Amino acid sequence: MYVEQVTIGGVKKDSLIMDGIELGKYIIEATYGYNKIWSSDSGRNLKGSKKGTLTGIFPKLKITFRSLNKDELHLLAPHFDSAVQTFQYYDDTKGGMLTMKTYSNDWEVISNNTKRVKSFGVNFIANERRTL
Repeated sequence: MYVEQVTIGGVKKDSLIMDGIELGKYIIEATYGYNKIWSSDSGRNLKGSKKGTLTGIFPKLKITFRSLNKDELHLLAPHFDSAVQTFQYYDDTKGGMLTMKTYSNDWEVISNNTKRVKSFGVNFIANERRTL
């Protein structure tokens, strides 16, 4: 029997897990990025040719969270504030579930003195390069 996987920005929604918390019910969009980091010997020569050494590809999850109530925010916020998060996610380029440790960018919410915060985004960047 074929069961369609619901994806958002290429990430299978029900397979996105942060520190043991299934994020599918909290998010409206997620994008998986392949960010290349180049060594200091990289750049263009006088002819304009690209030269240098690829240090690695560091995956990034860009997640847009839906409007959250205060209890939901209180559950997730400590993980955003933590120095390291552990993500499990389905990666179509590898054909299976992967695990990566990440750090997150600065994040902010708009509250307007209500019991909810508006939708907001957080980026989670891999601490180590992806294995090819």
